[in-house]
Amino acid sequence: MVQTLPISKTLTTLADVKLRFSIDFSTDSTFFTEWFEDLPVLTTVEQQQLDHIQSRFLIHRERASLPEGAVDKLMISPLLDLAGLYDPKFTIRTEASVAIVLEDRGEVLTGRMDTLILRDRLWVLVVEAKNSTFSLSIALPQILTYMLSASQLDQPLFGLITNGEEFRFVKLQQIHDRAIVDLSDILSVMPASRSRLMQVVQVLKGWAIG
Repeated sequence: MVQTLPISKTLTTLADVKLRFSIDFSTDSTFFTEWFEDLPVLTTVEQQQLDHIQSRFLIHRERASLPEGAVDKLMISPLLDLAGLYDPKFTIRTEASVAIVLEDRGEVLTGRMDTLILRDRLWVLVVEAKNSTFSLSIALPQILTYMLSASQLDQPLFGLITNGEEFRFVKLQQIHDRAIVDLSDILSVMPASRSRLMQVVQVLKGWAIG
């Protein structure tokens, strides 16, 4: 009998993901350089817009913890827009449904991605947002599972986990019969750090241009 299981409640640890999928974490320092090498320069206007986004978010965050919807409206959506990932050449899907059939385990894993950005049929970026008080580690098994559901894993696929205060990029690519994964450092904007948030936008802009 096939079981239908929610991804968010079933895959809560990396061990859960590894139990169901063939993944390895990269030990190659050159595998994921896209988050820190050859980043595009932001214009003065873009930097001013970024300062506005950051100061507005911090004011709201100082008042109270922010639910996922507020994190999206105050931080994630403005950053994606600033980076050019809402431009017409991309297709934007929110709450995109995912269903992964694991026949050998008799399971169907289901869930919804917060934001999926595509160019033609190629997945460009998966975004997973959390409440401002959540640790990013909680979202890692979830976003990896969503990324593993893509049909074109021979091409690099990128993900972003954020709670508005911290950002972490993920890269996944199929090499031979294994999915290879690597993570960026955590880029924290609390307390206010213009340089780290600027780096987040530069990385996103690089993927929008590429």
